[in-house]
Amino acid sequence: MASRIDNRQMKKKRRWPYWVGGILLAIILSVVGYGLYIFNQLDNAVETMHQPLERDTEREKEMEGIFTNKEAFNVLLLGVDERTNDAGRSDTMVFLSLNPNTDSMLMMSIPRDTYTNIPGRGDDKINHAYAFGGADLALTTVEEMLDVPIHYYSKVNMEGFVQGVNAIGGVTVNNSLAFTEGGTNFPEGEIHLTGEEALSFTRMRKQDPRGDFGRNDRQRQVIQAAISEAASFSSFTKVGDIFDILGENVRTNLDMNDMQTVFSNYRSTRNNVKNIQVNGNGSTMGGVWYYVVPDEEMSRIKTEIKDHMEAT
Repeated sequence: MASRIDNRQMKKKRRWPYWVGGILLAIILSVVGYGLYIFNQLDNAVETMHQPLERDTEREKEMEGIFTNKEAFNVLLLGVDERTNDAGRSDTMVFLSLNPNTDSMLMMSIPRDTYTNIPGRGDDKINHAYAFGGADLALTTVEEMLDVPIHYYSKVNMEGFVQGVNAIGGVTVNNSLAFTEGGTNFPEGEIHLTGEEALSFTRMRKQDPRGDFGRNDRQRQVIQAAISEAASFSSFTKVGDIFDILGENVRTNLDMNDMQTVFSNYRSTRNNVKNIQVNGNGSTMGGVWYYVVPDEEMSRIKTEIKDHMEAT
């Protein structure tokens, strides 16, 4: 039984690392993008990407106060699989908190099968929240689970990752384990990756003695390399391609003014990223497999998030 559960977990978890990379790359490119406004490339992309939520109006004053006082704010990053005649589900949920006072960013991937309460729907897998009520309900569900506000969201499709990495000229990482994945050989040492290669690099798990821990390290390397490359001068000449990709693949409630503020006051948080891991156990209830997070573990996570947000 344990073996079957492990195999099921492995299949369901294989997809999230490259979704995370795509989502983070998209939102960081969006944020960094304000600095490229002089190229007159951003307006159309932002207009296409901007998709406000019903709840945004009532939180407008709250966000003005946070930005005025340079306080921490939180973002939910969504990797959504949407098909014709299907509401879609969020294959990936990543919680991101930016604190300008400590110049630090906290990042946490929320397992898609996490057992939690979905407001108005009852206990279910957290990724079903998006299917039931779109980004609005997804944000509300994560807020209730973590007991912190989610101020913004950004969602991206799979193509946003591969195209985005290619648009910035690829990423350079330091590989500690030689392996082959997706038909590509990855030798030890410093290697430069295209978008397709970066995707394969973040997917590998079976050949790594450290399993998920090794895969997570590779994923973080790609994410941080993409962030650094996107913020570098060498990427500026590719701004047109980058924003075309964002406009096609990203939706967010960040508008132009928000991006300006984040670029001005929060961009240094990318230099100090702390990752939180959600520890839990697989459990079958009513014939359905869930990822159950113990109360004490959830309390630890909530404390870490609040400590990060309140740090000065």
